[in-house]
Amino acid sequence: MGKSSLPKAPVGKDAHTLMVQGTASDAGKTTLVAGLCRLYARSGTAKIAPFKPQNMALNSAVTIDGGEIGRAQALQAAACFQSPHTDFNPVLLKPASNTVAQVIFQGKALTQLEAVSFFGKNRGEYKSRAMEVVLDSWQRLKSQYQLIFVEGAGSPAEINLREGDIANMGFAEEVDCPVILVADIDKGGVFAQLVGTLELLSDSERERVKGFVINRFRGDISLLQSGLEWLEERTGKPVIGVLPYLEDLRLDAEDAVNTASTDSSGANFKVQVLVHPRISNHTDFDALRLNPHIDFSYLNTSVSAQGASAADLMIIPGSKSVRDDLRTLINNGWGEHIRRHLRYGGKVIGICGGYQMLGLEVDDPAGVEGEAGVTDGLELLSLITELKPQKQVHNVEGTLRLGGHEYPVKGYEIHCGHSHKLRPVGSPLTWQRAVIEDAGSAIHRGDGLLVDDGMISEDNQIFGTYLHGLFDSPEATAALLQWAGMSANIHALDMDELREQELDRLADTLAEHLDINLLNAILAGSDTIKTEAAS
Repeated sequence: MGKSSLPKAPVGKDAHTLMVQGTASDAGKTTLVAGLCRLYARSGTAKIAPFKPQNMALNSAVTIDGGEIGRAQALQAAACFQSPHTDFNPVLLKPASNTVAQVIFQGKALTQLEAVSFFGKNRGEYKSRAMEVVLDSWQRLKSQYQLIFVEGAGSPAEINLREGDIANMGFAEEVDCPVILVADIDKGGVFAQLVGTLELLSDSERERVKGFVINRFRGDISLLQSGLEWLEERTGKPVIGVLPYLEDLRLDAEDAVNTASTDSSGANFKVQVLVHPRISNHTDFDALRLNPHIDFSYLNTSVSAQGASAADLMIIPGSKSVRDDLRTLINNGWGEHIRRHLRYGGKVIGICGGYQMLGLEVDDPAGVEGEAGVTDGLELLSLITELKPQKQVHNVEGTLRLGGHEYPVKGYEIHCGHSHKLRPVGSPLTWQRAVIEDAGSAIHRGDGLLVDDGMISEDNQIFGTYLHGLFDSPEATAALLQWAGMSANIHALDMDELREQELDRLADTLAEHLDINLLNAILAGSDTIKTEAAS
């Protein structure tokens, strides 16, 4: 596929837009949008941006303008060769419990709202304000980019969520953009998914759907052909393509913990990550999970620690509800399991909320994450933490110091906790925080303010830090694994390089299996789409 087959769209009001909606959650919307972004962006014919009006996820990323968006939109930004920006995901909901979520508008956290505020008596007020925020970001993107690929959320056919919808057809109708519908054939019932979704849409919404993409197909495509022909005849809409099941696609997960790992049958170094009920930013551990030299596993803290196996390194990750997850961990015996692990010479790393849990107490006087109060920590670091309403959101880069050596690190901070060391303990990490000169500018180094982050215990067995993305730095990862007892001959993965390879692999797959001319016609608003599909 050459550059000439891609649309060359003018800047401004005529920017081309395509929205990808799905028949269900995990149908492949995030991956398809990321692949389309990379496929079109690498042609060099247009400036491209991703967009998701509203996302609900605990995995987030820090943006160039100092805010917070869903991790999936940061991945899609990388696919576009763009730095992540808050306009790419103007509304982010981070669940704190089954009924409470933190609301983030254009990168900044607002107060928590009960679920009834979204779907009950105040629903209209919330939806109205959220749509204003969404359209504000949308208008800015339209003036800056020639192509915008939009990702929906869940399914557009959720009857109970359709009133005041801002995430799917409500947005598409508001901005008048075409939609393609993606369904996962690997789950079964793909034709029922697609036809049933269409049947539950209004006439105008049904007309807005310009075609289908069938995702995760295994086997002989000829065996599917009769079904594809029936689908096109039944709906009058074309099948844009059937995408194969991509084994071991190693891209950042949007929300659900990805337990798939590389074959590590020959590895003898064991790393365990505790999974809290409200674990956040578990993509921190992809570089370890995908490393064939590491025997990696997740352990669920919602069940008893009794019988849990031993490990060389145990990691306590971040949490959206630190005190609640800390109580769950302790009540199920994981605190004692961690102490036993340390008595046998194992190492422990706590990241963000996990770092706070390792201290003496976590105090939430303002009820930032739930009911106000104080919760005793694991008492393994001489540290106390107070949660404050103003969230700390920073991109950072600096130096890791271990064993008399220094290693470059970069990552980000997202936390409400302010932690204080009760006695001097050397910090393993030092950096300058990134600051923003003005909205939309490049990130510059700080003004000389040196920030110490984290600590190492006096017995050198426990490492705590606020830095997310620590293991994305290969040199730092190798040093930390060696500190934890792994062989000095360590090959650490470069996650930035791996991400680029996988995005290109995904784009190559789309180029091979999608009808690019039909996609271009949809983007251009052609009136001959059905004719082209039928021919």
